[in-house]
Amino acid sequence: MIAVAITVFVAAYILIATEKVHRLMAALGGAAVLLAIGVVGSEDAFYSSETGIDWDVIFLLLGMMIIVGVLRKTGVFEYIAIWAAKRAGGSPLRVMVLLVLITAIASAFLDNVTTVLLIAPVTLLVCERLGISPVPFLIAEVLASNIGGAATLIGDPPNIIIGSRAGLSFNDFVVHMTPIIVVELIVFTLILPLLFRGSFTADPERIAGVMALNEREAIRDKRLLIKCGVVLLAVFAGFVGHSAFHIEPSIVALLGAGVLVLVSGLQARDYMGGVEWETLLFFAGLFIMVGALVKTGVIGNLASLATDATGGDALLAVMLILGVSAVLSGFIDNIPYVATMSPLVQQLAAGVADPTQSQALWWSLALGADLGGNMTAVGASANVVVLGIAARAGSPISFWEFTKKGAVVTVITVVVAAPYLWLRYFV
Repeated sequence: MIAVAITVFVAAYILIATEKVHRLMAALGGAAVLLAIGVVGSEDAFYSSETGIDWDVIFLLLGMMIIVGVLRKTGVFEYIAIWAAKRAGGSPLRVMVLLVLITAIASAFLDNVTTVLLIAPVTLLVCERLGISPVPFLIAEVLASNIGGAATLIGDPPNIIIGSRAGLSFNDFVVHMTPIIVVELIVFTLILPLLFRGSFTADPERIAGVMALNEREAIRDKRLLIKCGVVLLAVFAGFVGHSAFHIEPSIVALLGAGVLVLVSGLQARDYMGGVEWETLLFFAGLFIMVGALVKTGVIGNLASLATDATGGDALLAVMLILGVSAVLSGFIDNIPYVATMSPLVQQLAAGVADPTQSQALWWSLALGADLGGNMTAVGASANVVVLGIAARAGSPISFWEFTKKGAVVTVITVVVAAPYLWLRYFV
C-alpha cells in the first residue's frame, strides 16, 4: 500500500506539473484510484481529521468566495484598483510593491487564502487598466501572502496547529516570528525588480488614462457596500478572536456569507458565479492523496528519519527541521505535513534541556512550513486559489511558471531565516 500511495501521488504530481491533463482531472483521478483499490476508505477520506479532506479549508474558501462574489457587485474592487494605480503614479513596479505590501500585511491578520481572494480581483482590474499582464503581479502577491501569513498565529493554518501543539500564544508568534518576517518581506520587496524583470512596461497613454479617472465613480451600490463592510468587519473579528470564541474560521466565513446573502437581496446567480468550484474539488482530491501518504506512514517515516538524524544536537535539529520542512511543504500541502510533524517535534523538544533552544525547534518548523509553501504551485492553499482565479480570468499561470519564481523565493527566504534562528536562540 505504501508503494501504491507513493506511485499514485507521484504520477498525479507529474501530470499536474507537466500539465498533460487538467490539474483537477489529475487530482480527482489519483484520489479515485486510491479509493477504488482500498488504500483509503470513505472513513479515511471524508471523516478523518488526520487523513481526510480538510472540510474547514473547503468551507472557509466557499464562504469567502461567496462574500467576494457579493462584494464584487458594489464596484469596490474597481475603486481600489484605480486608487492603487493613481497612488503609484501609474508605474507598474510601484503598483506591484504597493499591492505586495498590502497583501503581506493583510495576511498577517487574516488567513492568506482570504487575503488573496480579496486582492486578486483588484490586481486583475489594475492590470487591465494599465494594459499589462496580471500574471507576475498575482504570483508576487501570493508569495507575499505566504510570507506575511507566517508572522502571526492566525496568518497561516500551520501556525494554528503549531500553536495548539506547543502551547504558543498569539503574542509568542508576534515576538518570535514577526521580526524575521519583517526582514523577509523587505528582502522580498527588494528582489521584485529582478525576479519579474521585463514585466513593468506600460503604455504611457494607458497610464495617463488611469490617472485621469475618478475612483469614486466606480462605486455602483453604496448601500450594499456598507452592508458588506459591516459583515466583513464581523467576519474579520471572528477570524482574529476565533480561539477565544471557540468558533472555527470556516464557520465564521459561512455565517458571514449567509448573512450577506440574506441582506444583499441579490439572486443566487449574482454571487455563486464567483465560486471557484474547480479549485474546491482540486483541494478535495489533493487532500485524499496526501491523506493516503499519511495513513500508510510515508510522511511519518520521512519526518522520523529527519528527527533521528539530529543525534541530540539542538542546532542541527533546528536547521534540519527548517530545511526538510521547506522542501516537503513545497510538494505536499503544508497543513497535513505540520499536523504529522508536530508530535515528532514535540518529542524532540522534550529532550532539549535549554527551554529557549527547545522552543526554537517549533519556530524552525513554522518558518520551514510557511516559507516552503512558496516553492511550488501546490505548496500552499493560497497558491492553488490564485491559479484558479487566474485561469478563470483568462490569464492562466502554469505550474512551472509559478514554481520557477516560487523556488527562488523559497531558497532566499529560508537562507535568511537560518542565521536568524542561530543568532537568536544559540548565540
